[in-house]
Amino acid sequence: MTDINVDILIVGAGPAGLYAAYCAGFRGMRTAVIDSLPEAGGQITALYPEKRVYDVAGLPGVKGRELVAGLLEQCRTFEHTFLLGDQARTLQSGDQEGRFEVGTSAGRRIRCDAIVVTGGIGTFTPRPLPAAAGFTGAGISYFVPDPTQFTDLDVVIVGGGDSACDWALTLEPLARSVTLVHRREQFRAHEHTVALMRESSVDVRTCANVGRILGEGAVEAVEIVDISGNTIETIKAQGVIAALGFVANLGPLLTWGIETRDRRIVVDTHMSTSVHGIFAAGDITQYPGKVRLISVGFGEAATAVNNAAVLLDPTLDLFPGHSTDAV
Repeated sequence: MTDINVDILIVGAGPAGLYAAYCAGFRGMRTAVIDSLPEAGGQITALYPEKRVYDVAGLPGVKGRELVAGLLEQCRTFEHTFLLGDQARTLQSGDQEGRFEVGTSAGRRIRCDAIVVTGGIGTFTPRPLPAAAGFTGAGISYFVPDPTQFTDLDVVIVGGGDSACDWALTLEPLARSVTLVHRREQFRAHEHTVALMRESSVDVRTCANVGRILGEGAVEAVEIVDISGNTIETIKAQGVIAALGFVANLGPLLTWGIETRDRRIVVDTHMSTSVHGIFAAGDITQYPGKVRLISVGFGEAATAVNNAAVLLDPTLDLFPGHSTDAV
């Protein structure tokens, strides 16, 4: 498909984007969803599919991949066009029908009446692990789509944020050993997670760095260097996970003329951006009092889509009706 005509385009197939697609289908809108990642789910699928999520209403605890699977099943209530592994790049507006035209990295042209941007943090690339720069063998990971790949291995995790500590706890029952190396004494991760990690069998090394990664063609050992430089210890390892965070970039969205602040898209209470007809929802939005939770993103997605529906057809009621009444 090179030319696609829909009522609304959802840019981003993370949790907020998938729920926005469901809401658009509920309003009877022809919908396309585009995401530069090859799979739906956004950061959840790319970064922590096996991590349990506890802050989604009605779900006491659900693995990330299961949450995404549920959102996709909900989406399939309606027929949508999914364009995965393709990036929304150029934006043109003002044709004879007043529609937008979005050009993509795959050469598609998507014509739509409204756009909802749910791109999370935009495109994201992992911060590099300096010790891995000169190492060309296997065993260095920045993403962990399948934790079972570390079963019965000695694993070293580098970092002090939520991802590092979450992976340490996730891999502890699978790996032969887990060592976490963090350059500071204090962690950026949630205090409860850090407490659980310290009570586990994870070997926590603070005020330390990974100096060198050793091995012929694959990771065999890691040198842990005390930041004072006084001690160097070599430990066995067959896998190294660099959980040092990511560099986010709004990419082509910055050329769309949308007002941004601190790498976020500024919206009002309608989830409208500074460009008429373009809305935003989820972690990518910025407004006073913003709370970046998945549950908040769901509400913003519903608000954005329903306001877009009324924009396209002023005769419609903003309130979409209860889903139970439509069954």
